[in-house]
Amino acid sequence: MDSTKRVALVTGSIRGIGLQIAKELCKRGVKVALNDIDEPDSSPALDALSCISQAGYTANYYQCDVRDYTHIVRMVNAVVKDFGTLDILINNAGVLGKMASIVELKEEDWDAVIDVDLKGTFLVTKAVVPYMIDRDFGRIVNMASIAGKEGNANQTLYCSAKAGVIGFTKAIAKELAVYNIRINAVCPALIRTSLVESIPNQQRQHLLSLIPVGRFGETKEVADLVCFLALSEAVNFITGQAFNITGGRADY
Repeated sequence: MDSTKRVALVTGSIRGIGLQIAKELCKRGVKVALNDIDEPDSSPALDALSCISQAGYTANYYQCDVRDYTHIVRMVNAVVKDFGTLDILINNAGVLGKMASIVELKEEDWDAVIDVDLKGTFLVTKAVVPYMIDRDFGRIVNMASIAGKEGNANQTLYCSAKAGVIGFTKAIAKELAVYNIRINAVCPALIRTSLVESIPNQQRQHLLSLIPVGRFGETKEVADLVCFLALSEAVNFITGQAFNITGGRADY
């Protein structure tokens, strides 16, 4: 696939895995629309753009709250106006949420995670798909998690949201296959980001012990898989799948 003719929107992309995905897409010639909830003049947004420009690539930043459909539509329209098209969507925006037993969790804790991780994925996809249908082409990669397949104690919120993302991926992949839109999910185990540091040490060590290769994943390893699913001709007959990248933790 000629990547230089493609435009990608990567949500939650000014830090961590999202930023690494944006950089790897840029390296392959894709024009990238960065997105996050931070203001355009915030340090994270400026640092992300600087990181990409220093590498010799160009990207635009679009501030948007993925919980707000009106805001999302404005962002998507702006991306299409600026770049002329929108071929690839990477639904990466997400939050870990509160880690606690279910008896300690409150309704607002549930809403805070589901609204970003699952509802946000639904809303952004809903806004982007009409452009892909019109062009009879699209590639969507949804960031799920091995936690959505296997579950982790005291992570009810995150596991539920990511399980929802996997189900969402499988359903719309069947629905949109006729339009040459291929939709897959990526399910990482723990990846070395600042998010990992927010997990209590005892639980972090337990999760690490579940990975047979004995280490956390790297953001580039995840980004390379995402780029394959977004850009390779080999994906033309692959859709509705949830790909593990877990160092051997998951076997289905």
